[in-house]
Amino acid sequence: MKVAVLFSGGKDSTMALYNALETGEDVKYLLSMKSVNDESYMFHVPNIHITDLLAEALNIPIITAQTQGIKEEELEDLKMAFIKLKDLGVEAIYTGALYSVYQKSRIEKLGDEVGLEIISPYWHVDELEYMKEIVSLGFEVIISGVFAYGLDELWLGRKIDDKAIDELVEINKKVGINLAFEGGEAETLA
Repeated sequence: MKVAVLFSGGKDSTMALYNALETGEDVKYLLSMKSVNDESYMFHVPNIHITDLLAEALNIPIITAQTQGIKEEELEDLKMAFIKLKDLGVEAIYTGALYSVYQKSRIEKLGDEVGLEIISPYWHVDELEYMKEIVSLGFEVIISGVFAYGLDELWLGRKIDDKAIDELVEINKKVGINLAFEGGEAETLA
């Protein structure tokens, strides 16, 4: 199947890309939504400018769409990008959605409207096992932003490895963070 991956360069969209390739999908494009609003409800913002370089390194064409990042209005920008991909022969979109019903339901609604299947291969995955899988597969994931109690500036630039995961488990016991950062606790670059 000809697919595109909604791609931010973070660990989750990178894992979605990995899954698409591993399952034999024909990945035709990456789709990067560049929001001018740092508080976008839908899209990963930190380091989004790097996606063009990542696409070049991966040798996968990238389609970049701009959005003002205004709640709900940014969905129209995504819909236009989906229409463009559909016109280019794409049949499905892979996403890195893990737990956000807000994001997943809106993306699926747009997919239905445009006629694209939406695939979120890691939806409701066990967060600890997921983080361990990322490390065991050899992905280099760097924390590029921290936004939660328990994660201080010492985490910035830190690589996610087994030791970091163990520390995250301990932080989770104390303050209740999502180990995969799905609550916005941190942002990553993979």
